[in-house]
Amino acid sequence: MPKNSPTEPLLSELPVLRAIVEGTAQAIGEDFFQLLVQNLSLATGAANAFIAQFAEEKTRVRTLAFWMDGQIIDNQEWELAGTPCEDVIGGKFCHYPSEVWKQFPIEQGVESYLGVPLQDAEGHVLGHLAIFDYKAMPEQPQLLYTFKIFAARAAAELRRIQAVNQLKLSEERFRDLFEAAPIAYVHEDFESRFISANRAARQILGITPEQVPGMLGISLVPDTADAKRRVKEAFEAIESGTGASGVELELRRKDNGQPIWIQWWSKPDPNGLYTRTMFVDITERILLEQEQARLKAQNLYLQEEIKSAHNFDEIIGRSPAILTLLTQVQRVALTGASVLIQGESGTGKELIARAIHSASPRKNNPLIKVNCAALPPGLVESELFGHEKGAFTGAIARRIGRFELANGGTLFLDEIGEIPLEVQVKLLRVLQEREFERVGGQIPVKVDVRIIAATNRNLLKEVSEKNFREDLFYRLNVFPLTTPPLRERLDDIPSLVYFLIEKFAPKIGKKLQGISVKSMQRLQTYRWPGNIRELENVIERAIILADGPLLEVDPEQLSLVAEAPTKSGVRKDASLDTVTAEYIQSVLEQTHWIIEGPKGAARILNMQPSTLRYRMKKLGIAKVNAE
Repeated sequence: MPKNSPTEPLLSELPVLRAIVEGTAQAIGEDFFQLLVQNLSLATGAANAFIAQFAEEKTRVRTLAFWMDGQIIDNQEWELAGTPCEDVIGGKFCHYPSEVWKQFPIEQGVESYLGVPLQDAEGHVLGHLAIFDYKAMPEQPQLLYTFKIFAARAAAELRRIQAVNQLKLSEERFRDLFEAAPIAYVHEDFESRFISANRAARQILGITPEQVPGMLGISLVPDTADAKRRVKEAFEAIESGTGASGVELELRRKDNGQPIWIQWWSKPDPNGLYTRTMFVDITERILLEQEQARLKAQNLYLQEEIKSAHNFDEIIGRSPAILTLLTQVQRVALTGASVLIQGESGTGKELIARAIHSASPRKNNPLIKVNCAALPPGLVESELFGHEKGAFTGAIARRIGRFELANGGTLFLDEIGEIPLEVQVKLLRVLQEREFERVGGQIPVKVDVRIIAATNRNLLKEVSEKNFREDLFYRLNVFPLTTPPLRERLDDIPSLVYFLIEKFAPKIGKKLQGISVKSMQRLQTYRWPGNIRELENVIERAIILADGPLLEVDPEQLSLVAEAPTKSGVRKDASLDTVTAEYIQSVLEQTHWIIEGPKGAARILNMQPSTLRYRMKKLGIAKVNAE
């Protein structure tokens, strides 16, 4: 029987993902598909793997690549009826661990089968990715998870190829149109006023015959730096007597203001009385190129996410605080409501955001994250919304922002309290109207994005101090969640410790049977000002120092508790910024103010060096030289 989607794997299961990523990272097109099925077979141990798409009829499929018994074979085509592929094409994840030949007599000799559908952004099935074997294939959650990741990667590549093919067909159609079909012709005077325009030109530009005489062609040019530059260069070519040939211009239709792109040829009339201009509409081609660029950027982002080895949705713990939080996560995940996650640093806010996305109807679309605190203030707007070519110095090409990458999925804005006020206005508009303009652009870009924001700041206090917009706060705070600090879930520490031992010990090359009773008691009495992030660092250091079968955590590794003014490790009257500043400064002092490197403060705090320096500047942390 078909199986449901599995739970996500532990980090110890990620080498299969990594092996397939490394085997396919540099390939595209047919090479990618062949390397994908080869590496899937090698990584999973299945004898056969293939990727297929619909043939001319949706009752048949044709393979794009087929790996069988150790080699790539010629592509095959077959009817879906009576095969396990039929349910997969219907949009289901299908796993038959054994006796496939009994349920599907046509598959004689096949013992096991695993298939995953390939879907586009709208959820339409394009084809499927599958492995099958002559021996049983026991249920392994990491297999379905691996297939889920690479089905999305394969679907993106298939969409890219389809976009390229459509682009080629479109270019051929435009060439035929230029040679044989009616082309847009316009006669202009030397001040760009229309004298006459044929029907094709009027249809493209959205103008009526009555509007033609005296209309300024330049009035159709949008007010963007790139569009104006192109027109200026074209006019300079005409004035020089050489004419403009094949120039691509961006315009706005006269009737509805919709953007159009034309390829434009212009040359002065031999009599010198007017300019003869002809052009063709290339809007479809430009939009395809833009979509191809968006898919490419999204694909690169997803590959980096896979390589970064996140914990994904693996949330450890059964304490009342965690169970209450997970109940809230389950309830809000099925809605489209904005979520604001608040909690101290190191409490797993990003993990909760991933859990919400994975349990939501958007789970098959990307979860894109932005660490607002790690971005220079001048680049936040460009990072979120993208920019047009020429929008500012250094903008040498159009850039797709994180909102466009997340279209149809979820955008996680970590450290939302760090966003500058001027960008908050634009973010509020996206939440209200579901559209925005790129930096330097004037074309509204429609998006369907769910927002999950996180912060360790008291945003209501920031609102009262005019550092954060009140209207934006209430737009984000539709469903508030709070991640509990580790000191409120001490019962989860044993589970977390054993999870971290399994995570770090193999990487470090240590074999450990567990942790000593005294060390566990010591960990459960410590108050953890740095929360789970601090626990990770303590366990990793202890594993490095371990020389026996049981992990020992020396009191010196928890020395911060002795320096704290109260038993909780935090002064009762201290603000969150004060506690954060004291903790960061204590780590810096332990490392002798070394920030980067394996023994630096950034490594211990699990931060990027640039992020740590930004926090130090913001919190006023500076090394005082002894006199």
